[in-house]
Amino acid sequence: MGAKLAGSGNDKYHEEANSEINVTPFVDVMLVLLIIFMVAAPLAAVTVKVNLPPAVAKPGKNPPKPVYISIQSNGRLFIMDKPTDLADLGDDLRASLGDKRNPTKERIFIRADKDVLYGDFMGVMNMLQDNQFYSVALVGEDKRK
Repeated sequence: MGAKLAGSGNDKYHEEANSEINVTPFVDVMLVLLIIFMVAAPLAAVTVKVNLPPAVAKPGKNPPKPVYISIQSNGRLFIMDKPTDLADLGDDLRASLGDKRNPTKERIFIRADKDVLYGDFMGVMNMLQDNQFYSVALVGEDKRK
């Protein structure tokens, strides 16, 4: 079990090494952890009994499909994938929303090329405001990846 460190001077004993693993420190650590968990487990348990009511919620409706206005660098406008022009933007936007959605409370997402002129962009924003579309969100590219 152990190596002989000193002795009669015989070289045979000095060359032998202990080839057994000493598990005593491992067992000591495991016993200490077992005691810690035995003490901590009752503290983590909920001791106050409460009769909770069932939580049954109706499934929510799917949100409506978002409406995108795209502005290309050359100034061309698109509602979703359909081309439009600035003069017809309000009517085309109402047509794409349909009758079931309230156009004045609908959020409109604007995707604009980074090379779009500021005047073209503001023309679209002004036309949206003139047609009572006040909830506008700007879409940008996510560079966090």
